[in-house]
Amino acid sequence: MKKANFGALLPIGVFLVLYLGLGILFEYVLKVGMGFYNIPIVVVFMIALAVACCQNREVSLDDKLGIMAKGVGDKNIITMLLIFMMAGMFVGVVGRSSAESVAYFVLSYIPAQWAILVLFVVAAFVSLAMGTSVGTITLLTPIAVAVAQSAGFAIPLCVGPVVGGAMFGDNLSFISDTTIAACNGQGCQMQDKFKANFKIAIPAALITLIILAVKSMGMDVGEAVINDYNLIQIIPYILVLVGGIIGINVFVVLVIGIVSGAVIMLATGATAATDLLASMGSGVSGMFETSMVAILVAAICALIAEYGGFEALLGLIKKIFKGKKGGQLGMGLLVSAMDVATANNTVAIVMANPIAKQMAEDYGISSKKTASILDTFSCVMQGIIPYGAQMLVAISAVTTLGFEISAFDIIPNLFYPFILLLSSLVFIFFIPEKEDK
Repeated sequence: MKKANFGALLPIGVFLVLYLGLGILFEYVLKVGMGFYNIPIVVVFMIALAVACCQNREVSLDDKLGIMAKGVGDKNIITMLLIFMMAGMFVGVVGRSSAESVAYFVLSYIPAQWAILVLFVVAAFVSLAMGTSVGTITLLTPIAVAVAQSAGFAIPLCVGPVVGGAMFGDNLSFISDTTIAACNGQGCQMQDKFKANFKIAIPAALITLIILAVKSMGMDVGEAVINDYNLIQIIPYILVLVGGIIGINVFVVLVIGIVSGAVIMLATGATAATDLLASMGSGVSGMFETSMVAILVAAICALIAEYGGFEALLGLIKKIFKGKKGGQLGMGLLVSAMDVATANNTVAIVMANPIAKQMAEDYGISSKKTASILDTFSCVMQGIIPYGAQMLVAISAVTTLGFEISAFDIIPNLFYPFILLLSSLVFIFFIPEKEDK
């Protein structure tokens, strides 16, 4: 055990002040579109790492490099990076065109009266299959606006279920950044984390559907939205989803998805053979920032741990949160605070992972439960903060179509994230976890 040292947490404080401060400046003072996402997060983490390297002069720079190398070279970090790249390759190969096909397919068979329920279910499925809430919202928000215009629903009432459904899928998907980060950070199997999350998310999703059904009743609606669709391209998504649920190794699952996706995209003419490798490359490139953040955070956390920062933070947490239930709530609040500060649930999980793992050992919480809490609470926060990428992308998509909308129009219609929070608290305080054998 290292001697507790709150000063060792300075790099995290520097990162939060710089990133949150500049984000608020860009977003709300300078009125820069997607202000938080104009801040180069890798550069801010580099500054935080430089601060960590300048601390504790008793340790030489050469020794500090060795400490960082050991942190970055951890098996879980390497596994996480490889999965990030393969998941990016998969999305690059299969593309995202199938999302619209799924939506129009379901809308063509379900009465317009229940269109907002359809939007939630389709967003949940697409995000679960694609592993990205932002991509799902980008694709489905224009369809939600079309549904609102044709069926007569308010636009925020249609956009809210899309955002909520996207967060449902992102929270459970086997190829989501958050799932990969939480599972590898805690050293648990994705299948085990999925089962733990599923018990919490499904009740929340069912209650959300009931609320949406009640709001749909008695409303005068117009025509359903009908458009062309092609379902063949969703086969790779289904293979990845089923493979993950039944417990096939995630690397094998992704290889199956990449190969089947390549065959289908070539056979249907959706991608030219000469463009296939370029699509893979662009998919992997899309994971660059996330991968670099994981590397930098691992290096920073290794130095913080060496300086005694985690012991200090753990000591403070233990004074506030007592017992196993209190420890789980403390984990949830920790990752929630990180998400509020970074507006990025993957980064929040990566930052919270080391201290959460130590908390899990001290409080006797299983790795699958810890991974579930980190993913779920960060999902809740990311889904409702008005400056998160999910909300900003939804607003941008609606605005592009010529309509005005704000985050505070959408938030009252975000039933799922709020109910998910309630469900999470119920499972923490009233439904004990079965002990691992």
